[in-house]
Amino acid sequence: MTEPRVIGIDLSLTATGWADNRLGLLHTDVITSEAQSGHLAQCRRMAGIVRALCSVVERGPVRPDLIVVEGPSYGSKGAGTWDRGGLWWLAYDSLHQYAPIAVVSPSQRMLYATGKGAASKEKVVDAVARRWPDIKTDADNNRVDAAVLALIGLDHLGHAPVAMPATHRAALDKVAWPALDPARSL
Repeated sequence: MTEPRVIGIDLSLTATGWADNRLGLLHTDVITSEAQSGHLAQCRRMAGIVRALCSVVERGPVRPDLIVVEGPSYGSKGAGTWDRGGLWWLAYDSLHQYAPIAVVSPSQRMLYATGKGAASKEKVVDAVARRWPDIKTDADNNRVDAAVLALIGLDHLGHAPVAMPATHRAALDKVAWPALDPARSL
């Protein structure tokens, strides 16, 4: 049985984090983007982020078995809320052609990483650094969040790199997991 390829994505207008489990290694990075003024420029900015994500998906040796995307933060307010929502839907629409997509809420991501559904970014980074020391945690918390999303997907598929406590794994129970392609053997 080969290890599945799972991609985790933490969408952001300024630094979208991604994690890609390829050939037994979890590769992580961020896609950065500068603020734009004007509707057309902002639309092009979002399209550029999505193109970069598609490039990440396409560069792997095999297509992904699962993509795990952090769901929208419904409690967010402010001018950027519409833009973040637009980016989320553009990304979802483009990525679903590559693999089934699971949407994980921010609180479920935090629960999986820390055992609590409400945790600061620092607590998530600290928990990841302790449990998965090979994951780069000193650069950007969006990268760390994407890694946690990929790890949730790997755990769901029976390939968790480390044994997780039941309190943390409870996060998996609240995800609406998509049907997987039966032609792929995990």
